[in-house]
Amino acid sequence: MAETDAKHDAGTLVGDHSPRPVVRSVVDDEDRTLTLRTYPRLPEPELDALVGMYDDFNPADRAQGIPPAGVPQIAAWLSGLRDGYHVVASHDGDPVGHAALVPDHDGAYELAIFVHHDYQGAHVGTTILRSLLARADEAGIAVRLHVERTNRPAVSLYENLGFETVRTRPCEYTMRRSPEDGVWTDTSL
Repeated sequence: MAETDAKHDAGTLVGDHSPRPVVRSVVDDEDRTLTLRTYPRLPEPELDALVGMYDDFNPADRAQGIPPAGVPQIAAWLSGLRDGYHVVASHDGDPVGHAALVPDHDGAYELAIFVHHDYQGAHVGTTILRSLLARADEAGIAVRLHVERTNRPAVSLYENLGFETVRTRPCEYTMRRSPEDGVWTDTSL
């Protein structure tokens, strides 16, 4: 993906007292211009917009029970993710990808990443993941994720981004990445 626009600095508070997001534009592999917004906390308007994206998810794209099905369940799930770091990709004003790092009980952050089926295969997920991991590196935090063992493309991507398998279960891997394991720097954040 190519970056096409200037970024806006974070730090100014907006209506719900969330810092203003870092914003930049990129062009995906299908030549669509996407807007990426990076937040240290997910604001209410963005949460509401994401409910629609997740409600449109194909049931086959749901992994390990998430995103949940049904608008009330999705809204409750997203509310529980609000206090983490977030990157949201939008096309023509509609969210098409979302990655979040949510604090866990042991000081690590749990990764969740989803891309709308119409945007998969165009490196949208890789782009938002790299932006989010650059933020994690900047903050000095470790990241953990769970991925289905049969999802070889995702496992390969995570390994290429510095994740290591720390636990193997019958259906999933638990992978972890320390900030010093980063393999690039995203200066846009």
